[in-house]
Amino acid sequence: MIAKTKAIVLHQIKYSDSGIVAQMYTRKSGRQSFLIRGMRNRKCGRHNVLFQPMVILDLVTYQKESRSMQMLKEFSVSYAPAGIYADTYKNCIAIFLSEVLTSVLREESANEPLFDYLEESIIYFDRSIAGISNFHIAFLSSLSGYLGFEPGRRKSHCDRYFDMLNGRFVSQPPPHGHYSIPEISDILADFFSASFDSAARITLSGKMRNEVLETILRYFSLHLPGLKRINSIGVMKEIFT
Repeated sequence: MIAKTKAIVLHQIKYSDSGIVAQMYTRKSGRQSFLIRGMRNRKCGRHNVLFQPMVILDLVTYQKESRSMQMLKEFSVSYAPAGIYADTYKNCIAIFLSEVLTSVLREESANEPLFDYLEESIIYFDRSIAGISNFHIAFLSSLSGYLGFEPGRRKSHCDRYFDMLNGRFVSQPPPHGHYSIPEISDILADFFSASFDSAARITLSGKMRNEVLETILRYFSLHLPGLKRINSIGVMKEIFT
């Protein structure tokens, strides 16, 4: 069956001498793998840049449910985030987020609101001129809602602890031990209720930003047991310290 869809590139790996397997999140079918032959040879190699993380493509595909890897019939660029790849800091954030998304986006079924959120976020980030240091935290904070574990909003400033296991802010440390200290919880409460624009105005030191990021990833790992270790977090910590 021939199908048309938008897709966001998450990751690619080499396949045979000249091909690649591209992991993509599609609007119509969720996460899918695509085998693309000849992408690393001299004739077609110039197209390989289109299969870098965060590039948004329009695809025409040959779909077969019994196949673990689908085949492309045609592809074209819907949105190329040139601003991300021209900026060292943006590029590092994009690599980190694509690694997280590769780990957490597993469903092979349509989730159009999630796809639309990812697409809008990529375009916003690409076009941002300043105030990008908090983007990855704001992105993950909102992503939790699309993945099904958005925390409840803090109702009172007396709720000084973020209970990561139950996804809520509480006044006393929970007995299970999966909570963040008041200083981190206050910051998380701001991020969980912030837009990208308002999140950019949250003032953080590099050390505190890294601690908040570690807490967000622990929160994800509690609700997504299959979450792999994010290797690029070390680079993230270094550039924002």
